[in-house]
Amino acid sequence: MKNYLKVERAKQNITQAELAEKVNVSRQTINSIEIGKFVPSTVLALKIAFVFQTTANEIFFLEETDWH
Repeated sequence: MKNYLKVERAKQNITQAELAEKVNVSRQTINSIEIGKFVPSTVLALKIAFVFQTTANEIFFLEETDWH
């Protein structure tokens, strides 16, 4: 799964640490999500979307390989 998390953070001028605090995870978790090493839970994806006042679908999206 890919994401636009870094782009959304840049648009809102929010650091990884600030986002992590808002959604109650570590900065390392946010970093891992951004670089594709960690796929967030549904709850975490929804919390992140809420912070950015958008939907999870606008931030996270499936790749072709996710369907196999």
